[in-house]
Amino acid sequence: MKTIIYQVLPRLFGNDNNHCTCNGSIAENGCGKLADFTLLALAEIRKLGATHIWYTGIIEHATQTDYRRYNITPDHPAIVKGKAGSPYAIKDYYDIDPDLATDVPERMHEFEELVKRTHRAGMKVIIDFVPNHVARQYHSDAQPDGTAQLGANDDPSYPFSPYNNFYYIPGSRLHAQFDMQAGADQPYREYPAKATGNNRFDAYPNVTDWYETVKLNYGVDYQNGGTCHFTPLPDTWTKMLDILLFWASKQIDAFRCDMAEMVPVAFWSWVIPQVKARYPDIEFIAEVYNPAAYHDYLTRGKFDYLYDKVGLYDTLRRITCGNDSATAITRTWQSLGGTEQRMLNFLENHDEQRIASRFFAGNAHHAIPAMIVAAMMNTNPVMIYAGQELGEPGMECEGFSGCDGRTTIFDYWSVNTLRHWRNGGTFDGELLNDSQKALQATYRRILTLCHTERAVSEGLFFDLMYANSGGWRFNEHRQYAFLRKADNELLLIIANFDAAAADIAVNLPAHAFDYLKVPPQESCTATDLLSGQAETISLLPYKATETVVPAYSGKVLKVVLEQALPAPELQE
Repeated sequence: MKTIIYQVLPRLFGNDNNHCTCNGSIAENGCGKLADFTLLALAEIRKLGATHIWYTGIIEHATQTDYRRYNITPDHPAIVKGKAGSPYAIKDYYDIDPDLATDVPERMHEFEELVKRTHRAGMKVIIDFVPNHVARQYHSDAQPDGTAQLGANDDPSYPFSPYNNFYYIPGSRLHAQFDMQAGADQPYREYPAKATGNNRFDAYPNVTDWYETVKLNYGVDYQNGGTCHFTPLPDTWTKMLDILLFWASKQIDAFRCDMAEMVPVAFWSWVIPQVKARYPDIEFIAEVYNPAAYHDYLTRGKFDYLYDKVGLYDTLRRITCGNDSATAITRTWQSLGGTEQRMLNFLENHDEQRIASRFFAGNAHHAIPAMIVAAMMNTNPVMIYAGQELGEPGMECEGFSGCDGRTTIFDYWSVNTLRHWRNGGTFDGELLNDSQKALQATYRRILTLCHTERAVSEGLFFDLMYANSGGWRFNEHRQYAFLRKADNELLLIIANFDAAAADIAVNLPAHAFDYLKVPPQESCTATDLLSGQAETISLLPYKATETVVPAYSGKVLKVVLEQALPAPELQE
């Protein structure tokens, strides 16, 4: 099956409070729990077509909520973003975030039960591995016996040492450029100051930095030309291996590795094979934004998949917003140089603005053609973000994040569309409006086709744009067309990014018939798999295929060929 990932923050998913206040505490605004992912909830997510759930924010991170009664050391509010805190400011690599537990002392058991439920529902589990940085007051209360705390054996008199877990600014205390007291009895003090997570090697981070985190040391001396000291093995490497093996033993199925390119590829080359030697089916997904590094992280780094953010995401966003031509899609996949089957496609995640926000498309339905392309143009994984399929606009001012078109990851909050979909855990759809129901049904149809149609999940791909440049009934700037084929099943897929329906004629070049081994047909029946409607079309190299594609939508025209001819294994 094609991998379809559903990303969700448990903190937000099950929160039914419809009267949240900006910057509200957990007592005021509430918090979703792991237990909210009931078998019914998981079945509904599975109906969308999901094969994997990425539970975001599982590992304990810094927070302004006081859990001292559970022997969890509190965090100073000056170095916590929002009341809930960032899921990427890890406080304890070996523990579950207490916010997510129904019974805090049983939080690890509750997570283990969630993994079992997810598997029982027919899906796999992804969690974050955050290797580049930790919370400024990192301290593990749950670390296994016989292991040392991060930084416990550091010598802070050295700015850099391969034996240290952190980078230091010797002789200087932290002078952050924001309120260092933040309502606490005493200001936050850090001496000597540590380097900040976004590679800031001084004592003066500001509010635009990842000021709540400190950078981990993998043996790279950034302040002296990036010299690498990998022999003897840096202490941080062995600590991270232990952490990965700890979570892999919980029967999870994949790690989404945060900001993987900020960690040397040599580490990944060393650690991933060791984890896979013990857990051969586990997968690693890297958040990497530098296309020049893709090949290195896939081959030497041993990752299974990489984010396709600066390529397909950015391209589809520009086209959806009317700022680029659909011809850019061809250039985008060609630039990947054969790695396109190992890229993770998406239109939303927790870092990006919501499609329905005024910062993006303003209307979630306008991105349906982009979703068709992202999901169907190759065999690689595709991801959606919880609420995307319901048109969540993310336009509320929840607290720290402000009104930025993103759903907060820093605050206790309730997401309207998710709450309406859940409807108290019944998932009966009664609170969804017609627009939300229609969008959800469209997403479900697109993602389900990724599994039911072998031409999508494992078939060949052929880009038709070069044969339709300057076409008299094909707007190459607002339409994108391609073919997928497996055995005797051919899909002609057309995405229409335009606000008007398109009466088009698509040229199918002779090379497509030769390459895919498609027999020409003067007249044949094609079924649009999105609408269920049948129509008569031609499949000829000398005559364009005519059809009408709705506005902001697409067609997936399926033809069962009269002759089942073998096709080559390589993709065009």
